[in-house]
Amino acid sequence: MTRISMIEHEGWSEALRVATNPEAMTPLERGTLRIMAHKPETSLGFVGFFGALRAERTLPERLTELMRLRIAFHNQCRSCMAVRYSAAAEDGVDEALVCSLERPAEAENLSEREKLAIDYGERLATNHLSLDDGYYAKLKEHFSEPEIVELGIFAALCVGFGRLGASWDMVEELPKAFQEREGGPIAPWGQSELVGVR
Repeated sequence: MTRISMIEHEGWSEALRVATNPEAMTPLERGTLRIMAHKPETSLGFVGFFGALRAERTLPERLTELMRLRIAFHNQCRSCMAVRYSAAAEDGVDEALVCSLERPAEAENLSEREKLAIDYGERLATNHLSLDDGYYAKLKEHFSEPEIVELGIFAALCVGFGRLGASWDMVEELPKAFQEREGGPIAPWGQSELVGVR
Protein backbone atom coordinates (compact mmCIF):
# COMPACT_ATOMS: atom_id res chain seq x y z
CA MET A 1 0.00 0.00 0.00
CA THR A 2 1.34 3.42 -0.93
CA ARG A 3 2.90 4.99 2.16
CA ILE A 4 1.80 8.58 1.39
CA SER A 5 -1.80 9.29 0.44
CA MET A 6 -2.50 10.03 -3.20
CA ILE A 7 -4.46 13.07 -4.25
CA GLU A 8 -6.39 12.38 -7.41
CA HIS A 9 -6.43 15.09 -10.07
CA GLU A 10 -9.77 16.54 -8.94
CA GLY A 11 -8.00 17.64 -5.75
CA TRP A 12 -4.97 19.18 -7.48
CA SER A 13 -4.41 22.90 -7.61
CA GLU A 14 -5.83 24.58 -10.71
CA ALA A 15 -2.31 25.54 -11.84
CA LEU A 16 -1.10 21.93 -11.61
CA ARG A 17 -4.14 20.65 -13.53
CA VAL A 18 -3.58 23.23 -16.28
CA ALA A 19 0.14 22.43 -16.50
CA THR A 20 -0.38 18.68 -16.84
CA ASN A 21 -3.84 17.95 -18.33
CA PRO A 22 -4.33 15.04 -15.90
CA GLU A 23 -7.74 14.09 -17.30
CA ALA A 24 -5.95 12.79 -20.41
CA MET A 25 -3.62 10.57 -18.36
CA THR A 26 -4.09 7.17 -16.78
CA PRO A 27 -3.63 6.98 -12.99
CA LEU A 28 -0.20 5.43 -13.53
CA GLU A 29 0.79 8.28 -15.86
CA ARG A 30 -0.18 10.72 -13.13
CA GLY A 31 2.20 8.66 -11.00
CA THR A 32 4.15 10.46 -8.33
CA LEU A 33 2.28 13.70 -9.07
CA ARG A 34 -0.61 12.26 -7.06
CA ILE A 35 1.69 12.31 -4.04
CA MET A 36 3.61 15.45 -4.96
CA ALA A 37 0.26 17.26 -5.20
CA HIS A 38 0.52 17.67 -1.43
CA LYS A 39 3.07 20.38 -2.39
CA PRO A 40 1.45 22.10 -5.41
CA GLU A 41 4.10 24.75 -6.10
CA THR A 42 6.91 22.21 -5.83
CA SER A 43 4.97 19.94 -8.19
CA LEU A 44 4.73 22.75 -10.71
CA GLY A 45 8.49 23.22 -10.53
CA PHE A 46 9.03 19.51 -11.11
CA VAL A 47 6.64 19.50 -14.09
CA GLY A 48 8.48 22.48 -15.59
CA PHE A 49 11.90 20.93 -15.00
CA PHE A 50 10.90 17.55 -16.42
CA GLY A 51 9.18 19.21 -19.38
CA ALA A 52 12.31 21.24 -20.19
CA LEU A 53 14.45 18.13 -19.91
CA ARG A 54 12.21 16.27 -22.38
CA ALA A 55 11.86 19.23 -24.76
CA GLU A 56 15.63 19.80 -24.89
CA ARG A 57 16.55 16.12 -25.16
CA THR A 58 19.13 15.39 -27.83
CA LEU A 59 20.03 11.85 -26.76
CA PRO A 60 18.10 8.99 -28.37
CA GLU A 61 15.03 7.70 -26.55
CA ARG A 62 16.42 4.18 -26.84
CA LEU A 63 19.63 5.10 -25.01
CA THR A 64 17.94 7.00 -22.18
CA GLU A 65 15.24 4.33 -21.73
CA LEU A 66 17.83 1.57 -21.38
CA MET A 67 19.74 3.63 -18.83
CA ARG A 68 16.49 4.40 -16.97
CA LEU A 69 15.51 0.74 -16.73
CA ARG A 70 18.94 -0.36 -15.48
CA ILE A 71 18.83 2.38 -12.81
CA ALA A 72 15.29 1.26 -11.89
CA PHE A 73 16.66 -2.23 -11.27
CA HIS A 74 19.27 -0.88 -8.85
CA ASN A 75 16.67 1.33 -7.15
CA GLN A 76 14.19 -1.56 -7.03
CA CYS A 77 11.56 0.98 -8.08
CA ARG A 78 8.77 -1.31 -9.15
CA SER A 79 6.70 1.33 -10.95
CA CYS A 80 9.80 2.46 -12.88
CA MET A 81 10.54 -1.14 -13.92
CA ALA A 82 6.96 -1.90 -14.94
CA VAL A 83 6.57 1.10 -17.26
CA ARG A 84 7.51 1.12 -20.95
CA TYR A 85 7.34 4.47 -22.77
CA SER A 86 5.93 4.52 -26.29
CA ALA A 87 8.63 6.92 -27.58
CA ALA A 88 11.30 4.41 -26.54
CA ALA A 89 9.37 1.55 -28.17
CA GLU A 90 9.22 3.60 -31.37
CA ASP A 91 13.01 3.98 -31.10
CA GLY A 92 13.56 0.22 -30.97
CA VAL A 93 13.22 -0.70 -27.30
CA ASP A 94 11.49 -4.06 -27.15
CA GLU A 95 11.58 -6.75 -24.48
CA ALA A 96 14.43 -8.61 -26.20
CA LEU A 97 16.53 -5.47 -25.90
CA VAL A 98 15.44 -4.95 -22.28
CA CYS A 99 16.63 -8.50 -21.52
CA SER A 100 20.12 -7.32 -22.55
CA LEU A 101 20.11 -5.17 -19.41
CA GLU A 102 20.67 -8.24 -17.27
CA ARG A 103 24.32 -8.19 -18.43
CA PRO A 104 24.69 -5.07 -20.57
CA ALA A 105 28.49 -5.20 -20.88
CA GLU A 106 28.15 -8.58 -22.65
CA ALA A 107 25.17 -7.68 -24.85
CA GLU A 108 25.76 -7.89 -28.59
CA ASN A 109 22.68 -5.83 -29.45
CA LEU A 110 23.87 -2.71 -27.60
CA SER A 111 26.20 -0.12 -29.12
CA GLU A 112 29.33 0.96 -27.26
CA ARG A 113 27.66 4.32 -26.65
CA GLU A 114 24.58 2.63 -25.14
CA LYS A 115 26.74 0.36 -22.96
CA LEU A 116 28.65 3.38 -21.70
CA ALA A 117 25.45 5.32 -20.93
CA ILE A 118 24.02 2.32 -19.07
CA ASP A 119 27.28 1.93 -17.13
CA TYR A 120 27.31 5.65 -16.31
CA GLY A 121 23.76 5.50 -14.93
CA GLU A 122 24.57 2.32 -13.01
CA ARG A 123 27.65 3.90 -11.44
CA LEU A 124 25.70 7.02 -10.52
CA ALA A 125 23.19 4.73 -8.77
CA THR A 126 25.70 2.42 -7.07
CA ASN A 127 29.23 3.87 -6.99
CA HIS A 128 29.22 7.53 -7.97
CA LEU A 129 32.76 8.13 -6.69
CA SER A 130 34.08 5.86 -9.44
CA LEU A 131 33.12 8.60 -11.91
CA ASP A 132 36.59 10.13 -11.90
CA ASP A 133 38.69 12.07 -14.43
CA GLY A 134 39.49 8.91 -16.39
CA TYR A 135 35.85 7.95 -16.62
CA TYR A 136 34.85 11.40 -17.87
CA ALA A 137 37.64 11.24 -20.45
CA LYS A 138 36.09 7.97 -21.66
CA LEU A 139 32.64 9.57 -21.77
CA LYS A 140 34.04 12.40 -23.90
CA GLU A 141 35.17 9.86 -26.50
CA HIS A 142 31.50 8.98 -27.15
CA PHE A 143 29.47 12.02 -26.02
CA SER A 144 29.75 15.79 -26.35
CA GLU A 145 29.87 17.79 -23.12
CA PRO A 146 26.24 18.97 -23.54
CA GLU A 147 25.24 15.31 -24.01
CA ILE A 148 27.16 14.32 -20.86
CA VAL A 149 25.32 17.03 -18.93
CA GLU A 150 21.99 15.81 -20.33
CA LEU A 151 22.90 12.20 -19.50
CA GLY A 152 23.88 13.19 -15.96
CA ILE A 153 20.78 15.24 -15.25
CA PHE A 154 18.50 12.51 -16.57
CA ALA A 155 20.36 9.78 -14.64
CA ALA A 156 20.26 11.86 -11.44
CA LEU A 157 16.51 12.35 -11.88
CA CYS A 158 16.07 8.58 -12.33
CA VAL A 159 18.25 7.72 -9.33
CA GLY A 160 16.72 10.24 -6.95
CA PHE A 161 13.06 10.05 -7.90
CA GLY A 162 13.26 6.29 -8.49
CA ARG A 163 14.48 5.79 -4.95
CA LEU A 164 11.83 8.14 -3.64
CA GLY A 165 9.15 6.30 -5.61
CA ALA A 166 10.41 2.95 -4.30
CA SER A 167 10.22 4.26 -0.73
CA TRP A 168 6.66 5.49 -1.32
CA ASP A 169 5.80 1.91 -2.46
CA MET A 170 3.34 2.86 -5.19
CA VAL A 171 2.53 -0.61 -6.52
CA GLU A 172 -1.27 -1.04 -6.32
CA GLU A 173 -1.86 -0.28 -10.02
CA LEU A 174 1.06 -2.35 -11.30
CA PRO A 175 0.90 -5.83 -12.80
CA LYS A 176 0.89 -8.57 -10.16
CA ALA A 177 4.56 -9.54 -10.67
CA PHE A 178 5.61 -6.03 -9.63
CA GLN A 179 3.43 -6.12 -6.51
CA GLU A 180 4.83 -9.38 -5.13
CA ARG A 181 7.29 -9.07 -2.23
CA GLU A 182 8.33 -12.71 -1.95
CA GLY A 183 11.45 -13.91 -3.69
CA GLY A 184 13.61 -10.81 -3.18
CA PRO A 185 14.60 -8.26 -5.79
CA ILE A 186 12.90 -8.19 -9.17
CA ALA A 187 14.13 -7.02 -12.57
CA PRO A 188 12.59 -5.12 -15.49
CA TRP A 189 13.64 -7.90 -17.88
CA GLY A 190 11.82 -11.18 -18.31
CA GLN A 191 8.41 -9.81 -17.31
CA SER A 192 5.29 -10.77 -19.22
CA GLU A 193 2.96 -8.02 -17.97
CA LEU A 194 4.04 -4.40 -18.42
CA VAL A 195 2.42 -0.99 -18.46
CA GLY A 196 2.58 1.10 -21.63
CA VAL A 197 2.71 4.88 -21.28
CA ARG A 198 2.41 7.56 -23.95
